[in-house]
Amino acid sequence: MDKETIKSAFILGAGLGTRLMPLTGDTPKPLLPVAGRPIITYAMEHLHGIGVRRFIINTHHRPEKYTEAFPEGNWRGIPIILRHEPVLLDTAGGIKNIEDLLANDERFIVYNGDIITSLPLPALIGRHFGLGTEVTLALRSHGPLQNVNIDSDGFICDMRNILRRPGVQSCLFAGIYIVERSFLRHLEAGKTESIVMPLIASIRNDPRSIGGVVIDGGIWHDVGTPEEYNRLQKGLYDANR
Repeated sequence: MDKETIKSAFILGAGLGTRLMPLTGDTPKPLLPVAGRPIITYAMEHLHGIGVRRFIINTHHRPEKYTEAFPEGNWRGIPIILRHEPVLLDTAGGIKNIEDLLANDERFIVYNGDIITSLPLPALIGRHFGLGTEVTLALRSHGPLQNVNIDSDGFICDMRNILRRPGVQSCLFAGIYIVERSFLRHLEAGKTESIVMPLIASIRNDPRSIGGVVIDGGIWHDVGTPEEYNRLQKGLYDANR
């Protein structure tokens, strides 16, 4: 792999946001405002900091809201490409569905559109190139759902206890990962599928194929329930005053 800037980011924006109903009844969750700006712009700002030059966002629920939020098709001069999913494809299907938009990119970064975090992304990039894996996940050592297992060499050995390989640490998946374009050969076009299953298949075939790095620096928030949203809304508003 050549050490170069990751140019494209795929921000997952197509979810229904059912846990945040009724707030998401008329608005996709990544466009809900937090401290006066859409949640997704925190991801964009974070990604801009590592040199990302293009955002690809998948849409489903109220797709026109994305056009209304970004009428000029960019954020601070960085182009935004929208890819609509008439039928939700989940993460793996959504990633495969943007393959033609990746141009000549060898790799890209996937980022959940409903998180707000400042974890240091250079640590993720360094681990990805250091291990030479096709996919590398950003992890946290603490959090509400620690269902990703990592071994002593930095490789993911299990997810959701499917393979029953505990490794040395159970971690929270932070919702950010780097994907080599070559990994897309494992994904099926038009298939609604979580990225977990292709990752598990890859680990089963080669235990050193998927990397991970525990990054506990910075803040990390999953905008899940209305209660969490309201707490985050107030906390960031107060912090910005």
